[in-house]
Amino acid sequence: MCFHTSITHKTKKLENHFKVKLSDENLKPIFDKPNYHLNGFAHPNMLVIPQEKSELIAPAVWGIVPNNKSSNQIKGYYKEAVRYGGGLNARSEKIFNHFIYKESVMENRCIIPVTGFFEPHDHKKKKYPFYIQNKEKQPLGLAGLYNVIDTYITFTILTKEASPLFEKIHNLKKRQPVILNESDYQDWLSPDLKEKDINDLILENYSESKLEAYSVSKDLFSPKVDSNVEDITMHIKYSELKDFDS
Repeated sequence: MCFHTSITHKTKKLENHFKVKLSDENLKPIFDKPNYHLNGFAHPNMLVIPQEKSELIAPAVWGIVPNNKSSNQIKGYYKEAVRYGGGLNARSEKIFNHFIYKESVMENRCIIPVTGFFEPHDHKKKKYPFYIQNKEKQPLGLAGLYNVIDTYITFTILTKEASPLFEKIHNLKKRQPVILNESDYQDWLSPDLKEKDINDLILENYSESKLEAYSVSKDLFSPKVDSNVEDITMHIKYSELKDFDS
């Protein structure tokens, strides 16, 4: 599952790559600050491109909240929903019949720009974090759904069965986020999609040849360490993970 992301690109880079404009120029100083590690369970503010205003990139809270909640119920909902993953990820196989996602899937799809993301690898019952990014250091567009709660956008990242690369890394859950191809950005946000069109885009793979993945520091998983530092995305080799560093 995708619970940890990294966003270090400047807003101008995101605007140019996704052909959008920041919803409020006053937000630039906030979102131009690099976030090397964002832990989803802290429900950070991130930027998303919402279907209903697909020309914009706007702030949103990571963790989708049901439409029947009000803004003053968001924090309470997150405490309650933590055992279900806090609304951070949505299994794409369930989006057309799940009580939250079915309300969003036709009209409230979004793209979540990230620089990269982290996934756990299990080796002899120990977890090793891996960092995944575009080889050319270009932004990645993750597919998501959102709900608007009063003035807040709340979103979730879609996941699907792992490709061979992600199955090797995320070897217990064998899941991966849905990474959109650049050529599919506009289609994903189109209001004219039918259920089959949405599923086809979800199942379309982002070429593994465009990605690089490598192990990083276990500090990523430590609540006692500030892991939102540049070094957290540096390659750390582990002798016990010979299959990855050979």
